[in-house]
Amino acid sequence: QGKLTARERILLLLDPDSFDEYDMFVEHRCSDFGMDSDKNKYPGDSVVTGRGRINGRLAYVFSQDFTVFGGSLSGAHAQKICKIMDQAAMVGAPVIGLNDSGGARIQEGVESLAGYADIFLRNVLCSGVIPQISLIMGPCAGGAVYSPALTDFTFMVKDTSYLFITGPDVVKSVTNEDVTQEQLGGAKTHTAVSGVAHRAFENDIDALLHLREFFNYLPLSNQDPAPICECHDPSDRLVPELDTIVPTESTKAYDMLDIIHAIVDEREFFEIMPSYARNIVVGFARMNGRTVGFVGNQPKVASGCLDINSSVKGARFVRFCDAFNIPLITFVDVPGFLPGRPCHSAGVKTH
Repeated sequence: QGKLTARERILLLLDPDSFDEYDMFVEHRCSDFGMDSDKNKYPGDSVVTGRGRINGRLAYVFSQDFTVFGGSLSGAHAQKICKIMDQAAMVGAPVIGLNDSGGARIQEGVESLAGYADIFLRNVLCSGVIPQISLIMGPCAGGAVYSPALTDFTFMVKDTSYLFITGPDVVKSVTNEDVTQEQLGGAKTHTAVSGVAHRAFENDIDALLHLREFFNYLPLSNQDPAPICECHDPSDRLVPELDTIVPTESTKAYDMLDIIHAIVDEREFFEIMPSYARNIVVGFARMNGRTVGFVGNQPKVASGCLDINSSVKGARFVRFCDAFNIPLITFVDVPGFLPGRPCHSAGVKTH
């Protein structure tokens, strides 16, 4: 399917020769259902964990291995992930999860579910303290989707990654609805309709290289400043297109992205959730080499009106920037909240 192995993903994401692996020889401890036989024991179980560097900056990584019991989570698997999350919180470094898991390991029953509880606890305690990034690189189901949903940013790979609580077969047996994996939890569904995922990429390599680029915008923790990159874009350069970009007639639309690209360093803007609630634009860029967050109404879509989805999208992004001391630049061109029955019956006032 053109996918990389768990170790290949880590080696591509991290700087060469920077990966230190943890718990390489740990095996699961389940003895039920014939799991204690030698043919069911694999060193490292179904996850590769450790630390390394991305562009010279420390990061903790786990990469689930779908070739071992479908990447399912055992007690030992959970302990390995919890260990790197604890260390990341202690030293103040981001956690990156390369998720590719079928969910809980059914042979271990409640111990596997307890492992998820341990991971969720750390997701919550680390929220706003260290950046947490999830990259969905295969079909993830059941418990394997709850943790990514608790992290700060969730990215997906088109056509090979899926996020669903239960798969199409269970949906068919419960609701009698015929639905494909792609319709139920594909990248298109989650980036454009549900808003669970923040961006989708073409393939594994494209996703990992974009993740390396994205990592450069983030501080290591809420105690650290965001990295400052060398800037070759003079702050006093002229931007003549700004003279004409906003039309004189208020009924005419323009693209807020044109304004953002025009004023940021090197015209580089990493947009977050570009396909969801497109009437507001959020993302990261640099000004004089420093990371800034942008929030801007998008007059090109629904005249830039605010609805529930765009309000939540903007608020969540602002909350992340607030937690990690990233300055915000806001471009306001908004006629107000979207009127009408759908928005009011869904509770626009509470948002």
